[in-house]
Amino acid sequence: MTDDNVTVIGLGSMGTAIAEAFIRAGHPTTVWNRTPRKAAILAARGAIHAEAIEDAVAASPLIVTCLTTYEDTRQILQPVAAALSGRTLVTLNSGSPAGARETAAWAGSHGARYLDGAVKNVPAAVGAPDTLLYYSGDKAVFDACEPTLTTLGGDTVHLGDEVDLAALYEMAVGALLLPTLVGFFQGAAALRARGLDAGSMVRFTGKWLDMIKSLLPVYAREIDSGDYSDAASSVNLFLAGAAHDEDLARETNVDVAWLGPLNDLLRRAAEAGHGDHSISALTEVLGRPTSPSG
Repeated sequence: MTDDNVTVIGLGSMGTAIAEAFIRAGHPTTVWNRTPRKAAILAARGAIHAEAIEDAVAASPLIVTCLTTYEDTRQILQPVAAALSGRTLVTLNSGSPAGARETAAWAGSHGARYLDGAVKNVPAAVGAPDTLLYYSGDKAVFDACEPTLTTLGGDTVHLGDEVDLAALYEMAVGALLLPTLVGFFQGAAALRARGLDAGSMVRFTGKWLDMIKSLLPVYAREIDSGDYSDAASSVNLFLAGAAHDEDLARETNVDVAWLGPLNDLLRRAAEAGHGDHSISALTEVLGRPTSPSG
């Protein structure tokens, strides 16, 4: 076993892409999956297929797991937890900051070093120079692993020693995904109702997303300063636009019910005195959610 050996556990689409990136970079790569067929495919590409989880863990000083949840990771590794002692465990899965802290404590109790991480791109982008991955945990552990981990993406970032930061940022940044996609899908449904192709809106949507991206530094400064008075786009402006949702629904027979909670958030912000403030003032309302009872 050499220092550049790596084991990948969990071979879904992302785990497979991770293993392939290590193989391409020349790292001796051991793979394990609950469904052996996926590991066998990678073995044909140069990986070492460990049929037993014990052998997978023993094969490398660096263990990278790409399973669905922290609970899955702990459950799969529990029978061989003692073998983790002296090794580094890196988790690339979904979950909450609490899950990251729990898994770090679990790994530490078995003598393992631990990093939590997230891949901020699709599997096809793994290994590209501009692909972003971020990690959190002991900086010394990250520094030791960085030459291997940068194989997975050129934009590799250490967020800090607090082990749950990667999970926190993963959820904070990831919160954009579903609302953005559903907005696109709603638009596509409206166009189809008129006999138009969804593809016809792709270029325009891309330009719109570029504009939104350009505004993020402005909104971040407003949020960090707490000054929302310079409102290029106010809460009231968005609230006025919400009135058109039902018109669209009637004309196109598109379900816009998913927008209800967002429009309610706008109303609560206006009622809290933010009507003439920048739309970024919604952060203040989101930071003080209503209680379940009222």
